Amino acid sequence: MSEQNTPKYFDLHSTGVGYLNRVRLVTPDRGEPFLAADISALHGSIDNVEYTRFDCRISGSAAKDAIMALKDKANDEQNKVLIGFKLGDLYAESFTYKRGKRAGQIGISLKARLLQVHWAKVNREKYPLPDEATGDHNNHQADAKAA
Repeated sequence: MSEQNTPKYFDLHSTGVGYLNRVRLVTPDRGEPFLAADISALHGSIDNVEYTRFDCRISGSAAKDAIMALKDKANDEQNKVLIGFKLGDLYAESFTYKRGKRAGQIGISLKARLLQVHWAKVNREKYPLPDEATGDHNNHQADAKAA
């Protein structure tokens, strides 16, 4: 491969397990509408789990198909939707709380693109995703068994 054909960017991807919440269609003032969701990613000891929330823009048709299949379940407070995922393009964005006890204070939102959903469980039961929606799930078998 010649120097001219070498990609001029670097990928930063994170994989994990987390709860899917707040699936929604975002319609910005400028630009095209897009599908978004929150993921509360699990990390730390299984005896003392910690959560990190990511506000995700859903990217790619396979990820969109998977999230649309889970949308109603994830938006129903009676359900717990756990997914194995792959995120890309992570960054932090500051904002100012507009109401509540933190009104006027600065907060930080972690943003990312949701690239893949490898598997899903709804209320601890394996949930079938559309064919083609999971991408390469072979490397994530252990994550699904542990969850």
